[in-house]
Amino acid sequence: MAEWLYEDGIGEARAALIDGGRIVEARTELPGRLRVGTVAPARLVERMLARLDEGGDVALDRAPAGVTLGARIVVEIVREAIPEPGRSKPAKARVSDALPRSGPDLYERIAATGLPVRRSAVHERDALEEAGWSDVLEEALTGDIAFAGGALRMTPTPAMTLFDVDGEPGDLAALSIRAAAAVGAAIRRHDIGGSIGIDFPTITGKADRQAVAAALDAALPPPFERTAVNGFGFLQIVRPRPRVSLPERLRADPVGAAARAALRLLERVPAGAPNRHRLPDAVRARIEATPGWIDALVTRTGRVPIFDL
Repeated sequence: MAEWLYEDGIGEARAALIDGGRIVEARTELPGRLRVGTVAPARLVERMLARLDEGGDVALDRAPAGVTLGARIVVEIVREAIPEPGRSKPAKARVSDALPRSGPDLYERIAATGLPVRRSAVHERDALEEAGWSDVLEEALTGDIAFAGGALRMTPTPAMTLFDVDGEPGDLAALSIRAAAAVGAAIRRHDIGGSIGIDFPTITGKADRQAVAAALDAALPPPFERTAVNGFGFLQIVRPRPRVSLPERLRADPVGAAARAALRLLERVPAGAPNRHRLPDAVRARIEATPGWIDALVTRTGRVPIFDL
């Protein structure tokens, strides 16, 4: 039976839905971020922009009717901030009459699925890693995803996330059907939303193109909308995008992602093992410069780590 594994890690919370011994959904959450579902008081500073009382601006999904600039309003967060190269899309909100509250955190969201949730402890076997956690992070960072007889290249862009299909020459329809299943699984695994484009090999037959689309439908849980596969092999999907995808989060700050991954390994070092560690300079500097990370590591392991320069 499928179950969630949850880790309250240093610098991030992690969760993975495990089914058949492999990760089918991977999720992370950083502390201190504005969560979807949060309701907070704010002030209207522009027609489509509000400033939260606790600080930070949010974009509104529509201009509130009958509200003048400077007026106080209450907003509910419907999409968290999205990092993009050179800039960041602010969180999106709508005007609400609900009472202020915090949005559900990662643990609360996975618990709400109704599936079993198991907390992963550092003194137990590393079930998350056994299910392929590091492989999923590598996929998110590199975009390289292998499947039987072919490979995908996943590329997040400001406009959409693109999947390019490559594979062995031969039956292009069969290759595309396998690729469609792999793309659907990857979208689910990495929590990719918004606009998504898939560039399949050119397939001439209408029935073959329909079979490719059907394979995608079978692999990707709703809700989503899609086009048909056109004559050039391109298909577009639109999914809800309330949160940052795993590739977007890791690529926005690869040093931070590497530092959090290193901390995960460091807190699992056995008590009797050597306590000297060599890390890339940027990763070590980030760990040492981030308030609370070293203290949390000492609290969890009982040892002060020694980093070789």
